[in-house]
Amino acid sequence: MTESITGAQSLVRSLEHAGVDVVFGIPGGAILPAYDPLMDSPSVRHILVRHEQGAGHAAEGYAQATGRVGVCMATSGPGATNLVTPIADAYMDSVPIVAITGQVPSGAIGTDAFQEADIRGITMPITKHNYLVTDPAEIPRAIAEAFHIAGTGRPGPVLVDIAKDALQAPTTFDWPSQLELPGYRPVTRPHAKQVREAARMIVEARRPVLYVGGGVIKAHATAELRRLAELTGIPLTTTLMARGAFTDSHPLHLGMPGMHGSVAAVGALQKSDLIIALGARFDDRVTGRLDSFAPGARVIHADIDPAEISKNRVADVPIVGDAREVIADLVVAIQAEHDAGRVGDYAEWVSLLDHMKATYPLGYDMPTDGSLSPQFVIERLGRIAGPEAIYAAGVGQHQMWAAQFIQYELPGTWLNSGGAGTMGYAVPAAMGAKVGRPEATVWAVDGDGCFQMTNQELVTSAINDIPIKVALINNSSLGMVRQWQTLFYESRYSNTDLHSHRIPDFVKLADAYGCHGLRCESPDEVDATIEKAMALDDAPVVVDFVVNKDAMVWPMVAAGTSNDDIKHARDLAPTWDRGE
Repeated sequence: MTESITGAQSLVRSLEHAGVDVVFGIPGGAILPAYDPLMDSPSVRHILVRHEQGAGHAAEGYAQATGRVGVCMATSGPGATNLVTPIADAYMDSVPIVAITGQVPSGAIGTDAFQEADIRGITMPITKHNYLVTDPAEIPRAIAEAFHIAGTGRPGPVLVDIAKDALQAPTTFDWPSQLELPGYRPVTRPHAKQVREAARMIVEARRPVLYVGGGVIKAHATAELRRLAELTGIPLTTTLMARGAFTDSHPLHLGMPGMHGSVAAVGALQKSDLIIALGARFDDRVTGRLDSFAPGARVIHADIDPAEISKNRVADVPIVGDAREVIADLVVAIQAEHDAGRVGDYAEWVSLLDHMKATYPLGYDMPTDGSLSPQFVIERLGRIAGPEAIYAAGVGQHQMWAAQFIQYELPGTWLNSGGAGTMGYAVPAAMGAKVGRPEATVWAVDGDGCFQMTNQELVTSAINDIPIKVALINNSSLGMVRQWQTLFYESRYSNTDLHSHRIPDFVKLADAYGCHGLRCESPDEVDATIEKAMALDDAPVVVDFVVNKDAMVWPMVAAGTSNDDIKHARDLAPTWDRGE
């Protein structure tokens, strides 16, 4: 005899079958039936956050740190709409999460009932797929499909919206033994002919460059990438989303391309004759003005999402497939070219790029007034915490400095909001990462503007014994906006001064949240303060680094301009010709 259970019990049992070990969420009226059986689950831990946005970013941080699907849950109406920002964030950055929302009873849908919102319609453009479930018998299938879709192909967010009466109604549990998803068949194996053509172009090129995106990390292809780079000797750039995909310390690594990328990385793409794009999407922050981007380069573009190929830059050789399989096949094809005596000669190109790296390294000036340099703080943090630590950044100047001045050697150690640029990402994402990787030291590198958007999740961290650490880069400003005001608005600082040096007192705030609060205002205190924070592991730690507000992020390609116009410092452009 088949056991009769409620739809809510079926939902919890489905999560258990999907292998879920943690859900970040907040209960409310429409999702309330699910919270009762969730209390009795032997394997699913629920972490009660303080805001639904925190739940979504925590699920993202968990997913990015572990490679597994993250889960968040909220009630209908405003609870669901508060998830929209992290869902959009996950969509832009291809992060696998499943968002479960309660919906008003099915009979009330479309009546403007209390706390009703068409969350399925709202999230249609920012989810990989979504469901509205009104029949309790459909819950197991919807959950099984949601996890499969979120974690396969190009990863992304999937929403499952369940009507309250479906959660309350009796049903039976039937976990599907196989999934039938007509039209959903991600292509993972690349076409052999295109791989051979790519190999031929690579050995014939004189100025090739590997343009590595976050898809390489998501495909767990970092070992294959290293084999490809070392087999060919081709220089390599890693995008903001791909930091950690290739060891920063490797001599072939040129650094990060893009608006605040290194001169060598930006120049390598711009001057190349062949770009080999692997799991990267040619976004505007990398290309600058698209019509002037890499004018002499042919393009091999490999991506698991065929919609990305030739979307922004036309590919001469398109390759659809999983990055790990594409790179592995490329290695075999290039080795065959080598065995046949066709080996690429890139010596002059590599020498030129090495010259650019040596001539225009990343750097910064220490303030002359004795105040703290934010770059120095972040650089020391990276040195002391080390490459095994996980760093989750907010969005702004501190994000760029964290990408530039922390040395990344391992995949999954750099988490940030790259596509949507969501301020408030760092603290909840760090919390989610620490839940998924409790053995790791997890630092949130946040600005005082970002921090004041989601810092309430420190309460969640303190109560649930999630000892993250926060390096608060407090310049009392919305720093990146202020930088643009300095450069493009004649230093008219309209509404970017947050007065955070006085209010709030972040050390007292940390104490009120049940965290350790530390403050550092002078360069000679930086190392000791970081080491003290590293030693505290019985509660979250917030370090208020009070830094100079005039520091700027360099190099820079101004928005809407060409990568040819890169400045390595204010009014200083690099000279590409080695002879000058």
